Amino acid sequence: MKKAIVVGGSNGIGLAIALKLTHEGYYVFILDKCDPEKNILPKEMYKYFYTNLLDLDEELIKEFAEDSDVHLLMITAGFGRIAEFESYHTAEIKNMMTVNATSVLRILRIFYSRIKSSERFYCGVMSSISGWMSSPLAAIYAASKAALCRFIESVNIELEVFGTDNRILNVSPASFRGSRFSGGENQLNLLAELADDIMKHLFASKELFIPHYQDTFKEVLERYHNDPHGYGLHSYQYKIESGRIDNSRHVLIGYLSGTFDLFHIGHLNLLRRAKEQCDYLIVGVHDSGAWKGKETFIPFEERMQIVASCKYVDKAVKSCREDSDAWDLWHFDRLFVGSDYKGTERFARYEEYFNGKGVEIIYFPYTQSTSSTQIRKAIIQRTKETP
Repeated sequence: MKKAIVVGGSNGIGLAIALKLTHEGYYVFILDKCDPEKNILPKEMYKYFYTNLLDLDEELIKEFAEDSDVHLLMITAGFGRIAEFESYHTAEIKNMMTVNATSVLRILRIFYSRIKSSERFYCGVMSSISGWMSSPLAAIYAASKAALCRFIESVNIELEVFGTDNRILNVSPASFRGSRFSGGENQLNLLAELADDIMKHLFASKELFIPHYQDTFKEVLERYHNDPHGYGLHSYQYKIESGRIDNSRHVLIGYLSGTFDLFHIGHLNLLRRAKEQCDYLIVGVHDSGAWKGKETFIPFEERMQIVASCKYVDKAVKSCREDSDAWDLWHFDRLFVGSDYKGTERFARYEEYFNGKGVEIIYFPYTQSTSSTQIRKAIIQRTKETP
């Protein structure tokens, strides 16, 4: 059976494309952060794989690229918002560029031997009309999509010169109804025509598809190229008058604290789980283990460096005496802690303190794994046994 990959296929246009592919007889692998909406795709024609483009699983992508029955790759994942540049947290900038551009290029690189081969392979990427012109008040989103546009345009020349008939289709729409992208609900009936058009261009190995180009965007692009500055000012004013500006913070800041002595897999799993539930993770490192009545083996400065070097940690800081004091400094949205602290006097106090401050305390269930206590006991025992 022929197979297809749809990255971002659980919602919106990705889901509509996945549905079209099942109608074409494809078995579809959906790669996304959430399951596809139920009762839309035929159960026997798809399989879902959790995929987070902020932490791309290259081994999973390689497995798909090596499957000779996979003949189609469509990437629709992406996000953006209309806001002034100064309202963006640096984490949101990093995340948007990673999801919209960097991870897309990494996936295409892994699949590139298939795209470059003489065997027919269909590949498409959902870009945006914003990638072809200035888009004030959507500057980060436009930058990420412009990166895709220039990349696809450039690599398609390489493919042509190499001699393959395969191309990467750049789909560059403006906004469209029926998608959750702008906070709405999936309405596949509104997306069916667009999905059909994308499939037609994809199967024809086209290089660019701008929906409504002749009736709308040909003139828009000409206006932009004739007067980029004037068009940019008009675009800015249009967005202001639309009332769609959203300068609120769109980043979840997480915080947890610990000693992190004798760093082990339990620590790593804790940091990974915390990062999965926030955009920017701040980790407070205790200067000693005295608060638990334990000595530390690793000096504080070294423990700070170890924690800071973990890919799940965005910022390592010296912990405050109380996590409530840390909130006064970092204004985090989520506080992560082990479930063994739930119900203690200390965290009952925290729950009362954070009530009304928009802070959620997330208690991670205790999991059996290597612990610092076990390692510490083993070291002490070995020390006693050594003559």
